[in-house]
Amino acid sequence: MSSSVKISNSENKIEINGFVHKRYNSLGVDQAEMLSRSQNFFDKMNVRRSIREFSDREVSREIIENIIRTASSAPSGAHKQPWTFCAVSNPLIKSKIRKAAELEEKENYEKRMSERWKEDLLTFGTDANKPFLEKAPWLIIAFKKAYEMDEKGSKQNNYYVNESVGIACGMLITAIHNAGLVTLTHTPSPMNFLTTVLNRPANERAFLLLPVGYPEDPCYVPDIERKGLSEVSEFYE
Repeated sequence: MSSSVKISNSENKIEINGFVHKRYNSLGVDQAEMLSRSQNFFDKMNVRRSIREFSDREVSREIIENIIRTASSAPSGAHKQPWTFCAVSNPLIKSKIRKAAELEEKENYEKRMSERWKEDLLTFGTDANKPFLEKAPWLIIAFKKAYEMDEKGSKQNNYYVNESVGIACGMLITAIHNAGLVTLTHTPSPMNFLTTVLNRPANERAFLLLPVGYPEDPCYVPDIERKGLSEVSEFYE
């Protein structure tokens, strides 16, 4: 079906199929500046590490709000924005989350995970104990919305939910690092307990749990390397 385009009185807006579209203003950056920005951003992000040793130093709510706003600027299927980011600083709630997460992790390490999987994790020195879930000043839990509910209680579709929330979480992690903080992508499986602890509605499913704060001083991370460009890409020119 072809689109119906109507030019409005303003040069900055047009109407397509009855919906207003506003003009996108390009950043207008030249090639040299693009190269510089891309290199600088890579250098900044390449020092990002997943951290398991957190300081209990406070982080203001305003910083967390800005980080979540950045994550929520992510693209999503039909612009449905099928996510909720729950930010938790309450010590009692964090304690409940830790206890429930450690029960699941204990099951994972003792019964669910293969020996090969556990061998692969030896590098990271991780186990079923997750003290960072209480010590980090904030936990951000990303929930995906499998569907929406309208005012009449009827289900409304969301599209490409996993892809959309995955992109938003990538931007969330980037925003955390950009702010000068650290995080860890924690995925206790299953994560149904988060729905119960946080009293989330039936249309939401826990997707990812991220402790957020400052690293402990000193803080140590595995001495590992990332794959090089040739290992993660192919160019067709």
